[in-house]
Amino acid sequence: MNKFPLFAAILAGSIFSTNIFAQAPKPARPNIVFILADDLGYGDVGFNGQKLVRTPNIDRLAREGMIFNQFYAGTSVCAPSRSSLLSGKHTGHTYIRGNKSVEPEGQQPIADSVLTVAEVMKKAGYSTAAFGKWGLGPVGSEGDPNKQGFDKFYGYNCQSLAHRYYPNHLWDNDKKIVLEANKNLLYSKEYAPDLIQKQALAFVESQKPTQPFFLFLPYILPHAELIVPDDSIFQYYKGKFEEKPYKGADYGARATSGGYTSQEFPHATFAAMVTRLDLYVGQVLDKLKEKGLDKNTLVIFTSDNGPHIEGGADPAFFNSSGGLRGVKRDLYEGGVREPFAARWPGMIKPGSKSDFIGAFWDILPTFAELANTPSPTNIDGISFTDALKGKPTQKKHDYLYWEFHEQGGRQAVRQGNWKAVRQKAAGNPDGLVELYDLSKDPAEKTNLTPQFPDKAKELGQIMNKAHVSSAIFPFGSLATN
Repeated sequence: MNKFPLFAAILAGSIFSTNIFAQAPKPARPNIVFILADDLGYGDVGFNGQKLVRTPNIDRLAREGMIFNQFYAGTSVCAPSRSSLLSGKHTGHTYIRGNKSVEPEGQQPIADSVLTVAEVMKKAGYSTAAFGKWGLGPVGSEGDPNKQGFDKFYGYNCQSLAHRYYPNHLWDNDKKIVLEANKNLLYSKEYAPDLIQKQALAFVESQKPTQPFFLFLPYILPHAELIVPDDSIFQYYKGKFEEKPYKGADYGARATSGGYTSQEFPHATFAAMVTRLDLYVGQVLDKLKEKGLDKNTLVIFTSDNGPHIEGGADPAFFNSSGGLRGVKRDLYEGGVREPFAARWPGMIKPGSKSDFIGAFWDILPTFAELANTPSPTNIDGISFTDALKGKPTQKKHDYLYWEFHEQGGRQAVRQGNWKAVRQKAAGNPDGLVELYDLSKDPAEKTNLTPQFPDKAKELGQIMNKAHVSSAIFPFGSLATN
């Protein structure tokens, strides 16, 4: 009897059964950690050429992952940039378009109708948390982080109060945490960034491999007030630089919640603040590894806008804009192009670089795709997962658009290598634009509008199309934070 046909039939049936009943398991959805520095410039990190400040952990993240050379913030100040990040919309469409304080504590709340990336991730089954600075709505308002998709929040609700590094209170969800050691700004014992970092690490410690998590870390370092604990980090920099003392609003009986303290060593202190931020990044990476979570975790590091000039800061000394033109509040490259690095072992090629031209509004659709959940359709962002994985199939933007609502209003558009900037844009939709070719002039030194008037006009028309009027945030009417 020929047994081969019977054997073949059994084998075929076995394969058929395996295909039906033992399908290959789907790869686990990644945990996501999004680290957002505050007012850190494009050139403030080692992987973008910083020479005076040590950032070994941030550089390690970049070395073990991918550097994006052309990634942009939502705009050039805090609240609207974060609104763009969370909502997937550029600042011509975002609900929050400027820094607008409300009483008694906080900023104009982002609307309940806005679907945030945290809400998308939570609906997809992710545990969600944010530790740091919020600035998108007071506790109890519709903009409260707990009402915008975050299961857990700890830190500053109000970005104005975040001007002080030794505040008299922080928030644990809706519970006000009074810091007795910093009472009424008379004493300065508890450094808020350290307290916030402790909570962030505790969150990572509590996570289990069975449920993915989305961790948002909007740190306040190195924003504005130049002050840092007198520890080994500060001592490393003290005496290394020439110093010009800064006189500000000191802690004590006459202190105000939103001031900036005096600083005898502004250069050394700024450098120590950036290195302390770097320390936090290293602690997060180490904690992920300790918990066995690092291999299935995407970690992204970036900043919310360009470097500030308040409080004694000196971005020119540190080349904080990395040779780009402008600082915070400018829509030139130095105000909106950010350091951006992503690490995801096994998925992102170590030591790789990407020229993908993206912006904060791309974060929501990207994270939604990674979470295997639908992305909202009424947004401006596109997923850049293909760019993260080094695939040539990455979709590109037709253009990127920004607007800024202080100092008479500003607008900017990037389309390919062309960049257009309009000053004094409030009530002036047909105002002249400056035109730059970033492929030849990344520092935006030469205005090409006289040579290419038609292209300048075309990009000006895109500005008018991209800007949708907002009754809450009209051009030119906002205070600065």
